[in-house]
Amino acid sequence: MNIAFLINQTHKEEVVFTTTLLAFKAHKRGHKILYIGLADFSYHGEQSVGAHCRIIEPSEEIADEEALLAALRDKEKVFVDSKQMDLLWIRFDPVLDMISRPWASATALQFAQLIKRQGTWVINDPDKLLEASDKLYLERFPKEIRPETVITRSYEDVIQFLDRQKDQIILKPLKGSGGKNVFLLKKDERHNLKQTVEVIARDGYLLAQEYLPAATKGDIRFFLVDGKPLVVDGKYASVNRVQQKGDIRSNIHQGGTAQAAVIDEKLLQTVEKVSKKLHDDGMYFVGLDIVGDKIMEINVFSPGALGHAGKLNDRDYATVLLEAIEQKLLETKQQDR
Repeated sequence: MNIAFLINQTHKEEVVFTTTLLAFKAHKRGHKILYIGLADFSYHGEQSVGAHCRIIEPSEEIADEEALLAALRDKEKVFVDSKQMDLLWIRFDPVLDMISRPWASATALQFAQLIKRQGTWVINDPDKLLEASDKLYLERFPKEIRPETVITRSYEDVIQFLDRQKDQIILKPLKGSGGKNVFLLKKDERHNLKQTVEVIARDGYLLAQEYLPAATKGDIRFFLVDGKPLVVDGKYASVNRVQQKGDIRSNIHQGGTAQAAVIDEKLLQTVEKVSKKLHDDGMYFVGLDIVGDKIMEINVFSPGALGHAGKLNDRDYATVLLEAIEQKLLETKQQDR
């Protein structure tokens, strides 16, 4: 297969990224790997839409993830028509280019839509990703699995929301990732609230969320494939991300630590309440961030930590995911004959 990964920019990719793991595993399985940056697409009329790609051929000797990135960065870009791509896998973070290249992510999704209409399988579905471009997507799911939330740019709205809560709230950007600009606000500590709201609202809307006491134990990143839990030999692909002492953020690259997650029936019931809609929306590979019986975020662009899940559970989740994709592509080709 020819698997194209849509990323922000090659020089921003890191060895520890889930995208790098997936690309390396796919290469080892004999697939051609293409990396496409957000600014690499090209439209040549209705009969030709594609991208200028950095390509790793199946015949190349690549020892590990670090070698894969090094090889990619040495490659000259080559134009590839979308009809030569078996899969376009969207794996970019819209937030990374929100300030410096505000046009990039929206335009790339439009190209992904064109490529989908040319007949290439695109995951996750770009039509629905346009609806899921920020944390408002969570509001489309059942109320009982969502924390109480207000989305606004108004300082007064935040004050009223805080007054309704028992003790404290979380403030964060509506369009955000990686734990950046996330604040815990207590009722009796309002002296910097106005400045905090202004900092977050400077780049768009903010999200005020009820604080869940269970968050002291961190959150659980839980992976779904085609609307179903990714599980191997009874071990669910998941990570319990625990924050540093004195920090409310559990994101691993913000200092949080990864631990094996305990998956109980209550958590699986919470997941079940969102799985059908994610499947129906074409969200093939998803990472849920779960605290207690609430889903805090639905990660549909570039859910990470799959490598951590594999190491903690001693399971090769990336290969199982790729096998599922290979099977679906094979079935699709057989149907088209």
